[in-house]
Amino acid sequence: MPKRVFISADHGLAIVYFLQSDVIPTLLEAGVEVILLTDDAIQERIAERFGQPGLSIEGLRLDKAKAYARQHKPSQQFWVDFLRRAGASNKINLEAVDSYIYQVEGEANPRRKALFPLMKLVVGLMRRSKAARQALVNYQSRFDPSLYTDLYEKYQPDLVIASTPGWRLDRYLLRQAAKRGIPNLSVIVGWDNSSSYSLPGAHTDYVTCWSELQKEELIFGSDWSPERVNIGGIPSYDGYFNQRWLMPKDEYFKLHGLDPQRKLISYASSFITFSPNIQNVEALANMVSSDELTEPSQLLVRLHPNHFMDVERFAAEREQIRQLARDLPHVHVVEPVALGGSLGHYSGEDMPEKTSMMAYSDVFVTVYSTMVVEASAHDSPVVSACIDSPVGWPGKFTLPLSQIGGWPTHSRFRDSGAGRVAYTADELTEAVNYYLANPDADLNARRAFITNECTYTDATAGRRTGEYLLGLVNGNQTETRD
Repeated sequence: MPKRVFISADHGLAIVYFLQSDVIPTLLEAGVEVILLTDDAIQERIAERFGQPGLSIEGLRLDKAKAYARQHKPSQQFWVDFLRRAGASNKINLEAVDSYIYQVEGEANPRRKALFPLMKLVVGLMRRSKAARQALVNYQSRFDPSLYTDLYEKYQPDLVIASTPGWRLDRYLLRQAAKRGIPNLSVIVGWDNSSSYSLPGAHTDYVTCWSELQKEELIFGSDWSPERVNIGGIPSYDGYFNQRWLMPKDEYFKLHGLDPQRKLISYASSFITFSPNIQNVEALANMVSSDELTEPSQLLVRLHPNHFMDVERFAAEREQIRQLARDLPHVHVVEPVALGGSLGHYSGEDMPEKTSMMAYSDVFVTVYSTMVVEASAHDSPVVSACIDSPVGWPGKFTLPLSQIGGWPTHSRFRDSGAGRVAYTADELTEAVNYYLANPDADLNARRAFITNECTYTDATAGRRTGEYLLGLVNGNQTETRD
């Protein structure tokens, strides 16, 4: 029988990681059969878009997984998941994790809030004790709805691969793999994942990450054994490095009605779960509309996928941004593409759009988003706009943007010198003007930054990662980094 692997792709970033890189082709070319599990609602669309010999598509049964989390001892599962995320070792920078704790406590109902003093004591113990952390990881395994028994018996996979080590609902797939004695592995798809999501949500055998920086976070923060952590780079960015997705500039400008005679200032919305972005957008919109910049410019605002969630405050900000584009000259809006199902607007279907936006930006602005890394891969000047909202999210936890510079990924961007940070509208104008006048400023720092964060910048991360997975399928645990 041929070797077989399960791959869980329950997020748009995972769709790009596995299906728009060389990861799966490397496995298929070696004769490995791949069974991709994704949101049931988009199975057919994924099959139509990516179908090929050797690749089968199955549903992840996310509705049943959500129902189990909601109905089977939901309070216990909630606190177990909270402690998993909050209880990483204090040997690494935990500012992002602390912000998560503040948010959960701030938005907790009275019953949960009453339990927080106790839970904080448990978190304190876990941060100092590897034994306590391991005890929690072991305890989690009892929550297993066995949703995938028929798939395990049908396909008999040799390896189970997920886009997280059980941080999402993939925990149930991985827990079942562990109980059946099937080797399993997680990939790290997000820049901040290894510093923000903490302990595995299931017993996970191996993990492959972007860089030595992430490897250290996994080892010292979440107790991974060094020999089980592979550095494979980030396959999702191979298309950036080889410019596979880049549209012709005139075609891209025409797509959005952009003026080729004006400089392009782009803004990618970010961090909206913690803070509004409208104050940043308004500052930039007024800047380009009133010609405050040293050169005639235009603004292109990319909405965040969360702007399309069924959340009133996010939708209201989305409409505010759209209204700015209608009211002010030289302001344009681009919306991420939706694939459907639970993937929402994280589909990865608009990689040519994202690529071209960053590549053709004379100055790229965001809030410490992962796109500071992605824009650096295109040699575009980067500014992180951290103007505090005067109102925040009324009735909801809000984190001032001026207070997030110490998060692990944010501090690495700041320390690298790859870009500038602005805390006021005046500082933002100054930073944008500086890069308009000096487009090559900080270029060497940006290139060093992207190398430190991604390791492989030659578009080989997908192949390298696929070869590492192939080695595990065949019983070879050797790291592929050279």
